[in-house]
Order: sequence, then C-alpha cells, then structure tokens
Amino acid sequence: MFQPTPFERRSALEPPAKEDLNRSAGFTLIEVLAALTVAAISLAAIGSLMAGNIRGSGRIEQHIVLVETLRAVEAGLPDRASLPAGTLTGDMHGQAWSVDIAPFQDDAVNPRAAKIWTPQTITMTAQSPAGAVLHLETIRLVKKTGAQ
Repeated sequence: MFQPTPFERRSALEPPAKEDLNRSAGFTLIEVLAALTVAAISLAAIGSLMAGNIRGSGRIEQHIVLVETLRAVEAGLPDRASLPAGTLTGDMHGQAWSVDIAPFQDDAVNPRAAKIWTPQTITMTAQSPAGAVLHLETIRLVKKTGAQ
C-alpha cells in the first residue's frame, strides 16, 4: 500500500514551515517592474488628457473673446440709415476687426419690397493676435431714401 511522505501529510490548515515563509515573502523584481509600467502608462494617459483639456479650454476662451469683440463692434455700428457701403476697420481689446458693407447681390429679392428696402451684405471679421479668425456674414435691410 502507498504511504505518503511526511511533507504530504501536512493539513491545509497548518501554517507553512518557516523556510516556506522566507522564500515567498515580498515581491519579485518582475512584479515590481510590471506594477511600475502600469503606473507609468496610466500617468501618461492622464497627462495627455489633461493637456488636451487645457488646449481645448484655451481655444474656447479665444473664441469667446472673438465673439464678444464682434458683438461690441455690431452694437457700435451706426443705424441702418447712416451706414454707407464700404469697409470699416479697427482694433478692440487687442483683437483686429473689420466690417465690409456691400449691396446684396441676388435675384431672389422681392421686386415689390425692393422699392422700399435695399438689402445689404454685412461681413464682420475679428482676428486675435494668435491668428484665430471669426467670420460672420449677415444681411441688413436699409430703407431707400424717399420711400414711404
């Protein structure tokens, strides 16, 4: 009959021998390197996301400044009766701006309305010192002189 060796007779509930504890204590070099690699990759990914967020918020801030510049320029335009065709330019809060006013060129203008109103194309542009540009094009109706 088969007789197990004394080593195999040990129960699973018995504590391991002192020599087994010393041999399995701590981490191996491979385990430490694997943990450091995972930590480094995680930190690099987080850093990349943070850099992208910072760049994105800078672009949004720049866009908001350009929008506010165009709003201020539009609010400062003369009323429609005294706004002649041509180009207006200037600088506001470090942002260069221009407004181009030209007659609206389109065959879709209602001929009856054209007797009273003249459509104009208003093109407003603002440019930041960094080079970002915001371009807005709209149409404004101007009452013809002498029209009732």
